[in-house]
Amino acid sequence: MDAAEFRRRGREMVDFVADYLENIEQRPVYPDLEPGYLRSLIPTEAPLEPENYEDIIKDVERVIMPGVTHWHSPYFFAYFPAASSYPAMLADMLCGAIGCIGFSWAASPACTELETVMLDWLGKMLQLPEHFIAGTHGHGGGVIQGTASEATLMSLLAARCKAIRRVHASIPENSEADILSKLVAYTSEQAHSSVERAALIGGVMMRKVPTDNSYAVRGDMLKKIVEEDKAAGLIPFYFCATLGTTPSCAFDHITELGPLCNEENMWMHIDAAYAGSAFICPEFRPLLNGVEFADSFNFNPHKWLLVNFDCSSIAKNNPFKHNLTVTVLLLCPSSVLQHWQIPLGRRFRSLKMWFVFRLYGLKGLQAHIRKQVDLAKEFESLVRADKRFEICAEVIMGLVCFRLKGSNELNQNLLKRITESREIHLVPCQLSGRFVLRFAICARSTESRHIQQAWRHITQLTFELLQEPNH
Repeated sequence: MDAAEFRRRGREMVDFVADYLENIEQRPVYPDLEPGYLRSLIPTEAPLEPENYEDIIKDVERVIMPGVTHWHSPYFFAYFPAASSYPAMLADMLCGAIGCIGFSWAASPACTELETVMLDWLGKMLQLPEHFIAGTHGHGGGVIQGTASEATLMSLLAARCKAIRRVHASIPENSEADILSKLVAYTSEQAHSSVERAALIGGVMMRKVPTDNSYAVRGDMLKKIVEEDKAAGLIPFYFCATLGTTPSCAFDHITELGPLCNEENMWMHIDAAYAGSAFICPEFRPLLNGVEFADSFNFNPHKWLLVNFDCSSIAKNNPFKHNLTVTVLLLCPSSVLQHWQIPLGRRFRSLKMWFVFRLYGLKGLQAHIRKQVDLAKEFESLVRADKRFEICAEVIMGLVCFRLKGSNELNQNLLKRITESREIHLVPCQLSGRFVLRFAICARSTESRHIQQAWRHITQLTFELLQEPNH
């Protein structure tokens, strides 16, 4: 493919993508396939000779599209949003064309410096404390990770390194292995599984902290467990707070937890993967109060801020103290980004943020979040109006947790019917031992009519289910 053909095929692909997204709601949101469907549709080996482009595009519809779960369908209400916007897609195209591997400032100065500035833009949109902002002095700063899972792991590894050095400095006769065996980390029982996975990779113990009736961790709950562990000779060193838990979008009380972590010399990391985007809206910003006590803060612009996957931001308080290497060659204040992540190479992901922030503006991004919260409130009102159903957690943002009044089996059967219908897509969670359906506003194109249609579909399936003799 030469430049001339690339221009032609590029225009065709833009049309293909635009047509796909404009007509996506006409496709079943969830595929009707069995695992392993694809292997029989393509050859067992790569072709020896070049094939033509038209055949590849035909195979996209024949092979790929039947097996796609359409995350950007307005009838997709599962998990949390996977952000998407045309500006981000264009920026991703430019990122691929530039194709730099930005592992240091010298490897691509623009890649390194734009990322530093974009994280500052983001920090100021969120009104983060000054010590999280790089500015021109480099005392704070952020870095783009691939996912929140990576950000949590990096914060835990940095906290582990800091704790080992601190304990060894005060008790030199203790070996690193001895100290490591006594380190203990904490997180909510409602935290994402990636937090526990970070502890497994980091080789440290992790304890789950019980939550209150709103599924949030409070200061006294953590304090009790920390005191028990200290009395047992363990070394508390890390707490991962969650703002917007995956099951129910609950918010840990970081104004209580932060001072405790600071007092106990524990690193506090905040995982706000989904909800963090909403803090750009003044009405939601109070939920972030207490961030001033944190050592690191993470959220995913690729969930709710219209920046396509992957783009997960982490801001650190004085990050130069917590590099995971002993020696760093400073070519400029922001050249150490490679030491705040697992891989060495870095894509030019900040281009997506730059395009989106400029083409939407802060007001446009705020409007997107407010619209989706309003849609969630609309769905909540529909559920509350039907006495067969109940709301299972406070609706704060774009997630509604609900269920049919009755047994877990009844709700499992309802979800099975919803999934098999392939008209809308939901996933469940467990809250207080109850099987609960999660309804998350996800697609940028979701409107009130999609919410109303989804509820009609749910109530129709509910009617059919309750007509069966065993119900």
